[in-house]
Amino acid sequence: MLFTAFVLLVNGLIGERGLTELLRARRSFAAAAADLSRLKRDNAILRAQIRRLRSDPGTIEAVARGELGLLRPDEILVTVKDAR
Repeated sequence: MLFTAFVLLVNGLIGERGLTELLRARRSFAAAAADLSRLKRDNAILRAQIRRLRSDPGTIEAVARGELGLLRPDEILVTVKDAR
């Protein structure tokens, strides 16, 4: 009887559905919840950026100048090289 109780106790702690598996599942859930939170925050930032790129002339101009190298018709591009 004592042996059976011991086997059931060990199985309850380290068995397939035991305490260690429960703790591992909780850690996995916490990591997944943190990832989900980070992804939601990233999505909110990207949505705001999309909204600005669709409607804010200043943002559109900054992208056109920075990424595409565009200038206004009355501007002159001056390139300064380092003297090293």
